[in-house]
Amino acid sequence: MIVLLFTGGTISMRHDPTSGGAIPSLSGRDILALAPAIAQIADIEIVDWGTHPGPHMTTERMWALRSVLAEQLARSEVQGIVVTHGTDSLEESAYLIARSLPTTKPIVFTGAMRTSSDLSWDGPANLGAAVRVAASEEAHGYGVLVTMCDRVFSALDVTKTHTYTVDAFESPGLGPLGIVDDGHVIFRRALPELPPPLIPRALGGPVDIIYTWAGADSRLLDASRVEARGVVIAGMGRGNVPPAMIDGIERWHADEKPVVLASRVQRGRVGRTYGYPGGARRLHDRGAILAGSRRPQQARIDLMLALGCGMTRDGIRQLFEE
Repeated sequence: MIVLLFTGGTISMRHDPTSGGAIPSLSGRDILALAPAIAQIADIEIVDWGTHPGPHMTTERMWALRSVLAEQLARSEVQGIVVTHGTDSLEESAYLIARSLPTTKPIVFTGAMRTSSDLSWDGPANLGAAVRVAASEEAHGYGVLVTMCDRVFSALDVTKTHTYTVDAFESPGLGPLGIVDDGHVIFRRALPELPPPLIPRALGGPVDIIYTWAGADSRLLDASRVEARGVVIAGMGRGNVPPAMIDGIERWHADEKPVVLASRVQRGRVGRTYGYPGGARRLHDRGAILAGSRRPQQARIDLMLALGCGMTRDGIRQLFEE
């Protein structure tokens, strides 16, 4: 049996003349009624968990979703789970689940880029493909997956790369794990060994992301430092920042709060390449933590999980850098 857990998102939306735009309108049963062939793929159980647009998902809601998924995985009759989700935050929810909920049963996230009012509504096709993946023997052992536009991605490396086209999701530099082709699920590459999960009682936070730009200074870093327990800097290139941000970073270190350096660039790792003021090597030598290949939103989730586990700054450094 495959559990379909509906959380909202564009897949559940249709145009509302009063608001002038798309809003959540369809329940899980409504969506399946518009795509009855999906029920022929596997035995289905529907859970209507929420009607949240992607930007309305919070880390608290993501953590509550994790609890529901854990309960469903514990049921012996459940073979896999499909989660429909707003695409704006889908990658963050999927990554959080992948990093904190170990499973051999597939959890497959999917959604839609177009609403049910659009002629090009991609919801039924994406949902059907996700059910096929969740029901396939081949998907076992891959952990948390994302299926969009007949392509299967790992939740550990997928990101949304386009605002509107139906093939909006990619794993930059890696490509999809596999495809759904004429009803068949075909995996084309294996995953490296999955990192150990982080399983706190609750997420630690708040953790902010500060974006860099040419001429950026420390104002946002100082504002964040008042309440945040940690910060991720979306740096330039290999993790470098403008010189005017250095003093702000030093104030974070003085407060003994973790500063994680990621990159605003989609492909590649941050690294200790540049030693000029604001270069990642010099910042690392002063106490900043390098995020490796994690995108800023992924680094934020790992930092919240680490803080929730009670890790020290040295432990967090080991988590990110080793």
